[in-house]
Amino acid sequence: MTTGTELLTVPQVMERLQLGRTAVYDLIRTRQLASITLGRARRIPTHALANLIRTRLEQEAAA
Repeated sequence: MTTGTELLTVPQVMERLQLGRTAVYDLIRTRQLASITLGRARRIPTHALANLIRTRLEQEAAA
């Protein structure tokens, strides 16, 4: 992990994407959104969230 990488909680990602808990966990389960587990806590690096958004924007532009 690079210096300055912020880790987000699932509720923080839910708020940023305006999605429900199930939708965020579906993105994680389908490996569209990378995450790590620390103990029992799931964390999402900010760069993984940015990558998801970038990928979706590129897909929309190509459609």
